[in-house]
Amino acid sequence: MLRDVDYYVRQQIAALACALLVGLTASAQERKVQNKPYIDLRPFHFGIHVGMHLQDMELLNAGPIEVVDADGNVSTSFISADQNRFDPGFNVGVTGEFRLNEFFQFRIAPAIYFGSRHIIFRNHTKTTDEAVVEETQDLKSVYILSAFDLIFAGPRVNNHRLYMLGGITPALNLTGKASDYLRLKRGQVFMEFGFGFDRYLPYFKCRPEVKFMFGLGNALDTGHVNELRDENMKAYTNAVTSAKTRIITLTLYFE
Repeated sequence: MLRDVDYYVRQQIAALACALLVGLTASAQERKVQNKPYIDLRPFHFGIHVGMHLQDMELLNAGPIEVVDADGNVSTSFISADQNRFDPGFNVGVTGEFRLNEFFQFRIAPAIYFGSRHIIFRNHTKTTDEAVVEETQDLKSVYILSAFDLIFAGPRVNNHRLYMLGGITPALNLTGKASDYLRLKRGQVFMEFGFGFDRYLPYFKCRPEVKFMFGLGNALDTGHVNELRDENMKAYTNAVTSAKTRIITLTLYFE
């Protein structure tokens, strides 16, 4: 079900991009008075940005594992885990942008991201009235991060300008409790790419942007199981061996 939602989100983003391209192409047929005609000639400028995002995570399940209880008895446990829904998050930050030439800019964008991932565990070795026993965890994430992006922008058409970007984002995760089933590492690095357009208004420039962030490496804190005091929780923690994180953002930049 989650993958169907993910496919629907990608389809909506592609449709939005096509609509923006068609709209900007149509507006290019007629020349208009340009707002802020010299704003892009500044060698460096600041701005702010706010937006919403969705945090996704792909979990690799361990399959059947051996579990040793407090009395030393060995049994087999089979627990699967997955993220079963998207919860919208909020992000806010500042921007510093360097002009490299007419078409390329380098942007540094520190930000803070508030979000969560809802994880469901299905214990296939325990059933209640022939139903699988389920446990859930609301895996909250508060990231302090800074994006380093190279932006390639096309020529300005009246009061619009399309662009693409790619870059890297180091992130620090501030959340994670010892009592959680799963906990993420403190540090992580994301690769990212996206697209957007500049909208030149009479007093400032607004920049709607869609960006896709892909976490590098295993984001799961594999040593967290050693901190658990509840022996019954360890089977759920050991059921997941790795986690790949992804974030989709829709952000408005104001310069």
